[in-house]
Amino acid sequence: MLRLWSDRTIPPAVRAEFEQRLLVHGSAEASPEDPLRELPGAHAIVAGARRNYDGGFLDRYPDVKVICRTGIGIDNIVVQDATERGVAVCNTPEGPTVSTAETAIALILSVAKHIKQVSGEFAERPGKDYLSGYRGMEVFGRTLGLIGLGRIGGRVAELAAALGMRVIAYDPYIEADRASAMGIEKAERIEDVLSRSDVVSLHAPLTEETRRLMDGKRFAQMKPGAYFVNVSRGGLVDEEALCAALDRGHLAGAALDVFDPEPPAPENPLLHRADVVVTPHIAGVTVASRERMWHMALTMALQVWNGRRPDYIVNPEVLSG
Repeated sequence: MLRLWSDRTIPPAVRAEFEQRLLVHGSAEASPEDPLRELPGAHAIVAGARRNYDGGFLDRYPDVKVICRTGIGIDNIVVQDATERGVAVCNTPEGPTVSTAETAIALILSVAKHIKQVSGEFAERPGKDYLSGYRGMEVFGRTLGLIGLGRIGGRVAELAAALGMRVIAYDPYIEADRASAMGIEKAERIEDVLSRSDVVSLHAPLTEETRRLMDGKRFAQMKPGAYFVNVSRGGLVDEEALCAALDRGHLAGAALDVFDPEPPAPENPLLHRADVVVTPHIAGVTVASRERMWHMALTMALQVWNGRRPDYIVNPEVLSG
């Protein structure tokens, strides 16, 4: 029987569905004093984003044949190291799409409406007259700029269009015809999106090419008074440059679900600004999406164990072995 170690506790409903087909060998949350105590002997790992999986890690656990990531990003897994050791790497790209896109829209509305500022002030001074000084933005008719137009970016575009926003996007891997069919204008240069958008929402993967994609130069290219949203990866953003753009008033606000590193240091200034809405990397996590990602991950672990091609595999070359 497949023995599985998990980075987090499996939701009870999902565990009950799979209990006849695999043995949960242990989990990090079950042994917090020694999170890896139960890992030796496991054939499969269900991985989150909080631990790095490289060659040194895999060499300590040679029985592992598959790592299934509950989410899209695999930047904490060294795929080449896994491939060299015959370990299949899978992810669950369809799992968090809806939840992440909905959270992106929620953050866009929260920061554009200055919800954090006015709620905090109202709690302290409920009798203050807020009408004349309130600077919240109506998003209807405004332009949303997307950096990245994959599954999540495309879903965000649909939701934004329903709010009456115009959507433009930069993604060098998406054809203009596909963007047009979605009702999205494709820009040929990232600076065209930045300079024209009232809100910029980031939906790119973290790679060496995209690391610190949003730096001081890019923030300066954004439209004065615009808002910035990131639900992708913290490593895409130069946080000091973002703070500087906010400090000088070039940007009106930001909303961040991700940081670099994670968790951020308690003294990180972005956590304490009234013009920045923050959430703890939970954009893609709802009850529905959590169960969906776990179901996909366990299904693929069993597919690899039974010699079948998993639904979403990052390194298919290992299957020939």
